[in-house]
Amino acid sequence: MDLGITGKTALVTAASKGLGLATAIALAEEGVKLAICARGEEALHEADARIREAGGEVLAMPADVTEPDAPERLVLATVERYGGLDILVANAGGPPLGRALDVDDDALAAALNANLLTSVRLVRYAVPYMRAAAWGRICCITSYGIRQPIPSLALSNVARTALWAWAKTAAADLAEENITVNLTGPGPHDTDRVRELGGGGPMGNPVDFGRVVAFLCSEPANWISGVALQVDRGMTQALS
Repeated sequence: MDLGITGKTALVTAASKGLGLATAIALAEEGVKLAICARGEEALHEADARIREAGGEVLAMPADVTEPDAPERLVLATVERYGGLDILVANAGGPPLGRALDVDDDALAAALNANLLTSVRLVRYAVPYMRAAAWGRICCITSYGIRQPIPSLALSNVARTALWAWAKTAAADLAEENITVNLTGPGPHDTDRVRELGGGGPMGNPVDFGRVVAFLCSEPANWISGVALQVDRGMTQALS
């Protein structure tokens, strides 16, 4: 299938490894020009090389996307390099383990900053360029916990569910402007994060997940917006 995004420009955050990197590579394979960021410079350089091996053009920027001024800087640098921004994949590392009654205010604030406000800021700065092009695709990588809270991940459950509510509202706001807003809710995939949390049993392939995100960012997905797509092989038992 031709995804119709060859020559488009994408910013993918937290893209040095795991699901972020898999998504960046999937977009590069479709002919998308990439801007990526990550905190660790060594891992960022390795990701740069892997994306280039996939045939992609890439701007790799060291940045901590949770810093309040980072989203604007990343968007501006992407636009300066490529002349516009068509696709945003907002991703950030997950918060630590914690039971609901054990987490304190500071931990909650940090989780909300990383897994809610970071994406809101990125969208806020990216949308004007999408409006100028009359085309845009936004996808936020979250967790299957937005549908079915995960035990001992209270911080993630709260912050990511808040992002889902915000993104659903934003999708309606942008519906008439040819800009889509969707979420992906991955179940356990073979990533460092899942291994750190002690994930066992069957795990998804990040390569497959990246291709799902690439489709949501495509031209054929123009009528899909306001959706939280579970990528979890049926793990989530909720009916809606």
